[in-house]
Order: sequence, then structure tokens, then C-alpha cells
Amino acid sequence: MQICSYNFSKGSATAVAALFVATLLLWEYVHGGIGGHHVLQQESMPFISHWWGLLLLPALTWILWSRIEKRTSDQSMSSGLPGTILLLVLGLTFGVLISVSILNHYNFFLNNVLYILLTISLIFPIYYSEFILGFVVGMVNTFGVVLPTAFILTIALVGFVIYRLIRLPILKFSQR
Repeated sequence: MQICSYNFSKGSATAVAALFVATLLLWEYVHGGIGGHHVLQQESMPFISHWWGLLLLPALTWILWSRIEKRTSDQSMSSGLPGTILLLVLGLTFGVLISVSILNHYNFFLNNVLYILLTISLIFPIYYSEFILGFVVGMVNTFGVVLPTAFILTIALVGFVIYRLIRLPILKFSQR
């Protein structure tokens, strides 16, 4: 994908993702140790360390960037790039909002996250790779990589059904 006049390849994106997660892990290590989370916040469930991010985020970036390149290769740069950047920024913003809300106990927003995501999926294809990657990167500082990836992949599946199957009848009904 060409951003400005630089061809930002999946290799470059993967290297940036690896450097990003390595920097976050170094910061965690210096400030008290590498964190992690128990699945479903239950002590009896497995503990998932943030170290897994060193493997998962670059792999996820490589896979998702490949899908972005494949999808946008047949589009002209004028039509493909703004939508790609919009979805990436939207996913990043939503991930950061959820992280900040959880850290600061903004329960009103947190109680409505699923409704907001499902409503957004009527307008935007949240199952696109850009949104998924932005969402995971937006939450990586708070939750590592594994939990946001599992969450957004589940929501993206529901978003796919909404965008592809439910949105069309709504659009046809609204045009009458």
C-alpha cells in the first residue's frame, strides 16, 4: 500500500509492529515486570502473558496487511487509501476508547460497547483488516495482544453478518 510517496509494504508494517510491541514490553519490564491477564479474570483460568505479543502482533500485522494489499490492489489509490486510513483510525480510536474507559471505570461507555460496535457495523465494515488491526493496536498497551485479538475477531464475525446480510434489507427498505 502506498502512503504518501512511500510504498509501505507488509514487511515494513510488520517491522513497525514488532518494534512497537518490543518497546511496550521493554517499558513494562523496566516499570515492574511484564504483565498479563487471566482468561475471564478468573484465577483458575490460564494466565496469558504480554510476551505473546512479540509473536502475535507481527504475525497478525503480516496477515492483515496482506489482506489489505490484496483487497486494495484492484482499487485506484484515490478510492482505496482514504477508506483504508479511515477504518484503521476508526479501529484505533475505538480500541483506545475502550482501554481508557476500562482504566478509568467509565461504565456507561463500557456497558454499551457491544451496541456501539454493532451499530457501527451497519455503516462501516468492521470485519475489514484495517479496523481489526487498528483495534488491536489501540488496546495493546492495556491488555496485550491476545485478548483484544480474540475479542475483535468474534465481533468482526458478527459485524460481517450485519454488514453483508442485515444492512442490505435495511438499505432497500429505506430507499422506498
